[in-house]
Amino acid sequence: MVKKIAVEEHCLCPGFEEYWAPTVADLPTHKREAFLARLTDFGEMRLEAMERAGIEHCVLSLAGPGVQAERDTKTACDKARSANDFLAREIAKRPQRYSGLAHLAMQDAAAAADELERSMRELKFCGAMVNGHTNGKYLDDPSLDPFWERAQALDALIYLHPADPVTPAPVLDGYKGLRRATWEWTFETGSHALRIIFGGVFDRFPRARLALGHLGETLPFLLWRFDSRTGPDFYAVKLAKRPSEYVKENVVVATSGMCAAEPLNCTINALGHDRVMFAADYPFEMVEEAGHFIDNVPLETSVRNAICFDTAATLLRLPRG
Repeated sequence: MVKKIAVEEHCLCPGFEEYWAPTVADLPTHKREAFLARLTDFGEMRLEAMERAGIEHCVLSLAGPGVQAERDTKTACDKARSANDFLAREIAKRPQRYSGLAHLAMQDAAAAADELERSMRELKFCGAMVNGHTNGKYLDDPSLDPFWERAQALDALIYLHPADPVTPAPVLDGYKGLRRATWEWTFETGSHALRIIFGGVFDRFPRARLALGHLGETLPFLLWRFDSRTGPDFYAVKLAKRPSEYVKENVVVATSGMCAAEPLNCTINALGHDRVMFAADYPFEMVEEAGHFIDNVPLETSVRNAICFDTAATLLRLPRG
């Protein structure tokens, strides 16, 4: 097995089950209970799964939406801080195996920026995970510029994770199997990332960094189309660069939930292998399947090592073991 850093591995802190529960309400009870047991475990079950997949180091993040679903801003800020403190204590028990992404209350841009800085400087986290919109506000909203300014100054990786849309997509009505992780979250999160690009966030903050799971939420497959339709002959989008350039320069992607050679190869060809990181998406995907796939998919050794370990170690400033 190739040694691996896994960058999208989830957990839950005490008191956060109520935020997470709606995202799995339509799953069988035994499935919800199994997920919860693994999310709240930082010991034997998690470490055993890591060993089976050859994962040396996990970057842990709170299963969403967390406090981003909270309506009271002060409560959200207080609970985000307590979640980060809890996670830091768990990481401190096994610092060679775990690192963390901060959980933030995006209801208050300044408070989120301050908590991001505290989490990185004091708790030694790698960046932050943002779980989609926050009560309908997306990350391109100009009111969140103070957050992006601080993220850029800290060289923080902001991992955009799927969340339920503001309202369920009507086009999927009558097809429960297409909701959430099957398809709905993909176009919701991909659209969110495009809002960040088309909203000029990377023009205002050119060194800001965004991470997307699931091999980029389909964006690497559509770069030509984005460029084609934003030019002067169509919608004349006013950006400093072509959309594809922002995806290639400001975005990195992870393999979470995508264990197939075709999308992996497309993403590598579109972005370069040094923009791709390994993730197992524990506990929502089979860790062994993710590990076996990346160990055996046809790749040059240097490319496999970069995806599995080297790129994440560099971008997130993680120990190389």
